[in-house]
Amino acid sequence: MDYKKTNAPTNTTVRDMVDLWKETGNVYETVAIIGKRSNQIAVEMKAELSKKLQEFASYSDNLEEVFENREQIEISRYYEKLPKPTLIAIQEFEDGKIYYRNPAKEKEKFD
Repeated sequence: MDYKKTNAPTNTTVRDMVDLWKETGNVYETVAIIGKRSNQIAVEMKAELSKKLQEFASYSDNLEEVFENREQIEISRYYEKLPKPTLIAIQEFEDGKIYYRNPAKEKEKFD
């Protein structure tokens, strides 16, 4: 996923909870959906960051290399400036980009 293209805010904003749970009808279900998506995004971002930082991994302890690795510092700063996974997940939920289902509700429809 390209996190640069998200229009999620980089800081916390006040949200009207009524707007968030209108679609599901249950605030706790909405929070669970957003929480699960947030965890997925966080795992993706961490794997991507680890992959990029692995390229700079040094297996020898050279003090000069530790202080001179500007590329690694820039990559870390980039990921620190990105919106938090929770904010990205909320924005995706508001935009209708998250697919979810509740098996308990589906079972009730067939009974």
